Amino acid sequence: MLTQAAITKISQLLANEEQELFLRVAVQPGGCAGLRYELYFDDQHFDGDMEMSFGEDVMVVVDEKSAPYLSGATIDFADTISKQGFVIDNPNAQGSCACGDSFN
Repeated sequence: MLTQAAITKISQLLANEEQELFLRVAVQPGGCAGLRYELYFDDQHFDGDMEMSFGEDVMVVVDEKSAPYLSGATIDFADTISKQGFVIDNPNAQGSCACGDSFN
């Protein structure tokens, strides 16, 4: 689910935090195409959450409603002259909006 570039970047970001956090990945309604990704650091677990560990210090948590949308998806971190940020390659997405911020 995470590439090495994403693991490295998440580890760097977590190192700056003062409390123990994990990356929560979710799919929410919104955006031009109907669904959008949310990636944020969280410290709360909920019933039905799925947990995955990467390396020594990166944990990813996905809620049970988002899990089917993210099955088989890969999260990468791009750092190029034209784009910087997390990029999700999702084989479940049938299409996306022109700006690339949402999918269906």
